[in-house]
Amino acid sequence: MKVLISGGGTAGHINPGIAIAKYIKSKNPDCEILFIGTQKGLETKLVPRENFELKLIKVRGFRRKLSKDTFVAVKELFQGLHEARAIIREFKPDIAIGTGGYVCGPVVFNAARMKIPTLIHEQNAFPGVTNKLLAKFVDKVAISFKESEKFFKNEKKVVFTGNPIRNEMLKADRNTARSKLGIEKGKPLVVIFAGSRGAETINNTVSEFISRHKDEDKFHILFATGEAQHEKIMKRLGNINSKFIKIVPYIYDMADVMAAADLVVGRAGAITISELTAMGVPSILIPSPYVTANHQEYNARALEKQGAGIVILEKNLNHNVLYEQINDLLCNSDKLKKMADNAKKMGITNASEQIYAMIDDLIK
Repeated sequence: MKVLISGGGTAGHINPGIAIAKYIKSKNPDCEILFIGTQKGLETKLVPRENFELKLIKVRGFRRKLSKDTFVAVKELFQGLHEARAIIREFKPDIAIGTGGYVCGPVVFNAARMKIPTLIHEQNAFPGVTNKLLAKFVDKVAISFKESEKFFKNEKKVVFTGNPIRNEMLKADRNTARSKLGIEKGKPLVVIFAGSRGAETINNTVSEFISRHKDEDKFHILFATGEAQHEKIMKRLGNINSKFIKIVPYIYDMADVMAAADLVVGRAGAITISELTAMGVPSILIPSPYVTANHQEYNARALEKQGAGIVILEKNLNHNVLYEQINDLLCNSDKLKKMADNAKKMGITNASEQIYAMIDDLIK
């Protein structure tokens, strides 16, 4: 079996593709899997780390306003269509899968036109533009939130699966992970991240938080700034000489980090929500106010309603609010345990299995 997977830009699009690829490989060790992405996306780092082949095409997203960039985007779209078609003809996949991001457009569209079975996976409650357009051409649409079904006109194509979670996350052991990360016994670990690109407001707040409390030793902090903002944050904080604080650009070993965490602070993207609930991790969620239809607040409120998370809107965020909320939760072990249990009850852990069954049906 030959499987072509496209998904790019952010980890939220790439990690589901990797999870699907790993599950397929576990069932068919001899299958060939090829990823297609772009040079600018995080896929250039994440996909090779998982030992999957990655080929690149040239394509970019369209801005909402007409500008010089629009003409460049159109030119690159046609180039991307040509490059994707050439890769597909050479690879001859049995199925093409798209997991989001504009790179999926040329790849999945070409595959559908070439009569290759196609499937797209939508991570969010409010689908992206690319997936809404591709839904007209593909054979199946896997969704992660039942609420997104109404955005796809052909309901017969749509299957609710949830978000695929990488198997290593489901199997990660807490004690082993804490030992590997050097977490002192008896001390809680607070993990703070705001997506693969980072978020300026959160980063500034956490920087102020760390500056004021860096001499405390109540808990460990692992803070991921995002690649683009790491240098700026490190200059601002200077030399943090504390064994309890670690600042990194990006968390690659998320399975161990999530398993070791007592509390996660971050955005409320679909993949983050899926991983928090699958692994039963309590959270403080700061939804991005800059996303389509405010869907991150919707995601966050769903956890809050079930007693699995606490929501702080970005407009209400400051270092005092964040510190008090973290301190309050870590001082209340019963509440933290209940939040963890509630999160676990919400988790969907068989999405990859369901998607694999869909793939199997399509290529028979």
